[in-house]
Amino acid sequence: MPIVGIDYEKCNGCRLCIKECRFFFLGEAKKNVLFEDLDNMCNLCGHCIAVCPQDAIIYEDFGDEAFTFEGIENLDSIVPYDNLYKFLRAHRSIRHYKKKEVPKSTLKKVIDIMQYAPTGSNLRYEKYVIVSDREKLKSLSDMVIDTLLNTLGMRAQYEKSFEAQKRDYEIPLFFDAPHVIFVSSMLDMQLADHNIGIIITYGRLAAQSLGLGTCWNGYINIASQHNKKIMKLAGVRGKRMGAFIIGYPNITFKRAPPRSRKLVKGLDKDQ
Repeated sequence: MPIVGIDYEKCNGCRLCIKECRFFFLGEAKKNVLFEDLDNMCNLCGHCIAVCPQDAIIYEDFGDEAFTFEGIENLDSIVPYDNLYKFLRAHRSIRHYKKKEVPKSTLKKVIDIMQYAPTGSNLRYEKYVIVSDREKLKSLSDMVIDTLLNTLGMRAQYEKSFEAQKRDYEIPLFFDAPHVIFVSSMLDMQLADHNIGIIITYGRLAAQSLGLGTCWNGYINIASQHNKKIMKLAGVRGKRMGAFIIGYPNITFKRAPPRSRKLVKGLDKDQ
């Protein structure tokens, strides 16, 4: 039972925890809040812990302690929209990397942020694997390319691009990046793909804030559906999987490229 109860010496009876809990496992008892985890419904979202102004929620087995900082109630003062706009507009998929490996302490920071990404119903069935061994990365690259080129209907789609990558890179599938981060899920449903996509986006943005470059790798997703040995070689277990490469970029972009604008139904006047 993750939520143990209420510290009534701290509780001020504001009932914000009741309003915030989506499973309604907290009820009212006179002026205090009565803890009732009916049918063990708590999904570990931690919103009651986060919203309590008195830090009165008693909990255990969440994995780590609650975290707060100056400005948490006014996040727009920490990252104003104009700064966020520039950061996101300038985000690019990097396909040129330095040979220098990223320190484990820095990779740990990226992974740490990824594990705080939201998941549907707070289901947290994801597993993480980082592959840094260049021989293994080369073997994975060769296996994925061979799988795609020998899968019915795919050679015409991929052959020319792989030939070009082989001319420019020792490990063509990963553009010579020193690391590949895999995120897998034991859930075999579309929700797992959404969760993995959100988690990888968190990781890629965290990496950019640390001076690193990344690129989503869709090739390995497609190939692993036709060749189960790919996930085994990578040491990845799960029903669904996503991967991205990470390293120090060996290229500098001078501007954010333009993008076509789409009409938004309900927002734009001329529809």
